[in-house]
Amino acid sequence: MKKLVFRIPATALLAACLIAICVTPVAWAVPGLQALYVLPLGYAYWVVRNRTTATEEQLVARGLFSSTTVRWSELKSIRLVQKGWLKAVRSDDTEVTLPAVRMIHLPALSVISGGLVPDPNASLEAEKAAARDAEEAETAEKAESDEPAAESDKTETPESVQSEK
Repeated sequence: MKKLVFRIPATALLAACLIAICVTPVAWAVPGLQALYVLPLGYAYWVVRNRTTATEEQLVARGLFSSTTVRWSELKSIRLVQKGWLKAVRSDDTEVTLPAVRMIHLPALSVISGGLVPDPNASLEAEKAAARDAEEAETAEKAESDEPAAESDKTETPESVQSEK
């Protein structure tokens, strides 16, 4: 069974380490402020927990405290968000945020879903191929129409006119 997992990059855990280092002087200055270490631990848990798993049958979106499953048959569309993660729209118009899935991942989702999610790159490539074919046909047509005109100029023009050119 095919399976894709979209995660927040593990390098984000470096930020949790940096936060822990920065909190240390403040946390040990006054008794009880050691509770500030909950911040980097919570952030690290968020980075590790948030993910989207896509299989041939379903999408599983894991959030901080819950997980939501969307079967491909329940999927109405994928909503593109200006900034942030994509959202899966179910047939009842409820939206499920897909953690760590961005617009660049749509071709991979198209492959794993068996074409249920359209691949935007495929449509762009088809448009470019159609434009390229139309341009080649236009160039070939122009070349064919130019050849007879050039031949007729040579045969119909008197020598005196040709020498003046």
